[in-house]
Amino acid sequence: MINQKIKEAIEQYSEELTAIRRKLHSEPELSWEEYETTAFVSDYLTALGIEHRKTEPTGVIAEIKGGKPGETVALRADMDALPVEELNVDLPYASKELGKMHACGHDAHTAMLLIAAKTLNEIKEELRGNVRLIFQPAEETAMGAKAMVEQGAVSGVDNVFGIHIWSQMPSKKVSCSPGPSFASADIFTVTFKGRGGHGAMPQDCIDASIIASSFVMNVQSVVSRTIDPQQPAVVTIGKMDVGTRFNVIAENAVIEGTVRCFDAETRDHIEKQLQVYAENVASIYGGTAKVDYFRGTQAVINGEESAKLVQKVTAAAFGEDAVYDEKPTMGGEDFSFYLDEVPGSFTLVGSGNPEKDTQWAHHHGKFNVDEDALATGAELYAQYAWAYLNK
Repeated sequence: MINQKIKEAIEQYSEELTAIRRKLHSEPELSWEEYETTAFVSDYLTALGIEHRKTEPTGVIAEIKGGKPGETVALRADMDALPVEELNVDLPYASKELGKMHACGHDAHTAMLLIAAKTLNEIKEELRGNVRLIFQPAEETAMGAKAMVEQGAVSGVDNVFGIHIWSQMPSKKVSCSPGPSFASADIFTVTFKGRGGHGAMPQDCIDASIIASSFVMNVQSVVSRTIDPQQPAVVTIGKMDVGTRFNVIAENAVIEGTVRCFDAETRDHIEKQLQVYAENVASIYGGTAKVDYFRGTQAVINGEESAKLVQKVTAAAFGEDAVYDEKPTMGGEDFSFYLDEVPGSFTLVGSGNPEKDTQWAHHHGKFNVDEDALATGAELYAQYAWAYLNK
């Protein structure tokens, strides 16, 4: 099930793994701006003699060709950081870029996949097939994976596997269950138009702020009263922009929000109901509504065969107690675009450790990674590829 050479190599390269992660953490780049990260990955692969090509505008696709015929398995890591201010100012490897931070663990993912690549390259003659390496930009904008697919990331691939460091799980635990893992993540904007005027003369106006407020209060009943309670769904209003001055009745109001769910029919239903609610609420008050709905990531649905293989590999490599059952999250992940093309699974590797202050939520300014979990992720990448190709 596992390869002992992989285990020994990961242990041997553990210090390098940590050093790479720290370098990347201190030099964060936002989505579609990962030029230096792309160059670093390319240079590292070049030094290893691994064939690769850069994608546009950023990103890298590489391939380790095995010494024996077989299938091709893809391993994916994302590379982009977030527009978040680092609050871990005492760390020697804290972000050097004001207002930018690896607050989601993508620095760890890239480092883990590079060391996994180095390890797999050393045993490539023993591989029954090929290993595709995908270093992906722009996961945080939900656009990077789709762009990589369009540029051939999974062309000729038989299976795809990804890892996400997860601070909400105990460090070094591994969770990968068949079925839903991450929710679909959509964005919507509702623009209401009324008729503005003087705040002392409401009878001559149509108040867009009242229309928008009514919509916010009523739209939650889409989930609570029109959807099967056994189908999880979230409608969140995250932003409202209305009004210009204390004594002016607002003519326009703009609301932005997100929709999360696992089921395709539920997703379609919510999109339609947002339109219905917006138009009818606006009509009550004499205004109008326009809804713009952007479909972001699909739901990440782990394939049963792949997920069970992850569980077997985890138990064999790290012990039965390393297998963890984390509930699905309503968070979004554009790894779904790969799973739309080929079978595979997406795995969480725990990095939460209160003793090291690494239990902070993803996207928080104090987010950090228990670096002891890096070796778990790197080895899991490599052992999964080995086990899949030799299944």
